[in-house]
Amino acid sequence: MSAGPDIDLPGDKSLTHRALVLAALANGESVLHHPLTSLDARSMAAALRKLGVSVSPLRSAVRINGRGLRSFSQPTGSIHCGNSGTAARFLLGLLAASPLVVRVTGDRSLRRRPMRRVTEPLSRMGASFIEFAGDGLPVEVRGGRVRPLDYASDTASAQVKTALLLAGLIGGVEVSVTEPVRSRDHTERMLRALGVDVETQNTTVHLSPTDSLPRFTGRVPGDPSAAAFLIAGALMTGLPQFTLRNMAINPTRIGFVNALRRMGADITIREVSEFLGEPVGEVVVRASELSGTTVEAHEVPTLIDEIPVLAVLASTCSGTTTFRGVSELRIKESDRLALLASNLVAVGADCQASGDVLEVEGMSRPPKGSIETGNDHRMAMAFATLDRMPGASIRLSETASPRVSYPAFFEDLDRVAPRG
Repeated sequence: MSAGPDIDLPGDKSLTHRALVLAALANGESVLHHPLTSLDARSMAAALRKLGVSVSPLRSAVRINGRGLRSFSQPTGSIHCGNSGTAARFLLGLLAASPLVVRVTGDRSLRRRPMRRVTEPLSRMGASFIEFAGDGLPVEVRGGRVRPLDYASDTASAQVKTALLLAGLIGGVEVSVTEPVRSRDHTERMLRALGVDVETQNTTVHLSPTDSLPRFTGRVPGDPSAAAFLIAGALMTGLPQFTLRNMAINPTRIGFVNALRRMGADITIREVSEFLGEPVGEVVVRASELSGTTVEAHEVPTLIDEIPVLAVLASTCSGTTTFRGVSELRIKESDRLALLASNLVAVGADCQASGDVLEVEGMSRPPKGSIETGNDHRMAMAFATLDRMPGASIRLSETASPRVSYPAFFEDLDRVAPRG
């Protein structure tokens, strides 16, 4: 079987965000090779610069001169997070434990996303927040000395968990976070790799204070969320085989691989290295015949960003695919659940979204129609992938949004799923 193309994925978005933040809090210069250079990552880097941290331009390598856990400076004007919910929520945690008064805002889409799930527990720690638009941004943070926190979250959210752990890290207090199900554990792994006492028991994470973080250097592994779109494209078009190298393979991030395997996909993963406690691997994808499956609610935190492309792929398979417990999709960059359903119907699929359940029936004919992306990068990427299916004819309302997370998306998609 032909080896097919090797794809150099963009640096993982979640790991780039966290590595930038932890490098900013470390003592001395850290160097990140192959970071994500998308708009979201640039928003995080720009926010750290406004707080007095020296961060070089995001290119093939970025240098961050950390000044320690409690060294942020009062910025001039607001901090603008663009479209990055990760940057906004992490900053709320960082600023809650810093003796600063800072207004945090973002673009129109980000200003609609809920922030009280972060500010409410941070308020329990002693931070103060002034809201200007209900549950969304802008929010003015008045931080300072914080108290220990033992918090039971209603939602499994790695962003909320990380914001609280960062507040405890800077504030020098113990923090425990218990979630209903396990969310992504990047922050815990990276903190442990840097010597911080972080314990995990079932769905509870406990952080103990530390005096400092060491500087570090490493290559950011490739983004599995970006990989999911290429894998789907290859499976739709029947590419015999291709390989993704240096991909992050954290078990809390590759739930989509488990779902694809249940659908019949031939995917093999081999661990080859590590980055700050994160396993890194080589992924080989081979042509496969797919059928429908069921994704249960407890799996959703491990594949939340991949549901759009999994749903689109399901529309090309035999049988029905059901996604349960996906209400979180309603508060992403768009109402992804409603938008997914309406767009799938628009291209000829039988699809229903009711409550927190999405059902997609495989189509018997090539998809054709117009797609409203809602300026949501995941929506644009998912339906661009569907457009590579033989006989498809998909028109996207815009093609700029993928730059938020994957600047070279269309070029890489051409390599694994060229137009017929």
